[in-house]
Amino acid sequence: MIQPVSSLPAIFPVMHDVSQQTYPDSALYVLATPIGNSGDITLRALQVLSMADAVACEDTRNTGHLLTRYGLSKTLIAAHQHNEREIAEKLIARMQAGERIALVSDAGTPAVSDPGARIVDAVIAAGLRVIPIPGASAVIAALSASGLVNDQFHFAGFLPAKARQRELMLSALRNSAASLVFYEAPHRIVESVAALMAMFEPTRQIVFARELTKLFEEIHRCALSEAAAWLAADANRQKGEFVILLEGVQANADADTAEADRILAILLSECSVKQAAALAAQITGQKKNALYERALQMKDR
Repeated sequence: MIQPVSSLPAIFPVMHDVSQQTYPDSALYVLATPIGNSGDITLRALQVLSMADAVACEDTRNTGHLLTRYGLSKTLIAAHQHNEREIAEKLIARMQAGERIALVSDAGTPAVSDPGARIVDAVIAAGLRVIPIPGASAVIAALSASGLVNDQFHFAGFLPAKARQRELMLSALRNSAASLVFYEAPHRIVESVAALMAMFEPTRQIVFARELTKLFEEIHRCALSEAAAWLAADANRQKGEFVILLEGVQANADADTAEADRILAILLSECSVKQAAALAAQITGQKKNALYERALQMKDR
């Protein structure tokens, strides 16, 4: 049984450091809020929220409840996808009067698959400062727990709702070597997985990261060919907010072998087997021992 934390390390020295940082006025603070667990707020975020003259937010009710959990009460200004341009002018006027404005979305970071980008653009155009206050990220959390070994990822956001637009988007990503990352809502998860199965190789690995940081968090990895069956096996698996990760295209093993053979053949005409294997390993990035065995076979022939 997991025991609750009875005491936390003293954070007062850290809070002192946070409070000593400069927080200029006449600025917009783009502030990340927790994606599920309210404990994932950062100390800097709490400091900025406590100092802000107003908080521009996607939904005033949700943000009001969140601030209450931290013992804060602030003037809330609705700033959502339908009024961004209009509200940006009002926010800029307040900042020009010397106010600090915090910009938040319902969860995660504003302007990343959430409203906020138009406000940030307008504030920059007005010559005012925009200061990011980073925090929890569903994309980074999902990638870190996926086990997909890749130095690159392509964040595509939400897949289009219309089938043709979704097909065009996935077709453009089909040959990407980067891990692909999507957001998806529960009512479209089955349809979107079917679209992925129709476009990509069935052997690719897919990762479902569902309800991240929340009570029913679940992370499941399987071959794309098994994805629909896994979703269908339990109705609960189709609930909650999803991050979907898909393995990038894998290098063609046959092409790699042919290229290694071509390089070895050239090197063997001038070098020993050992030297040829060592040089080929440097050129191709393949294992030297495997190339040495391959060079021996070629030499014997």
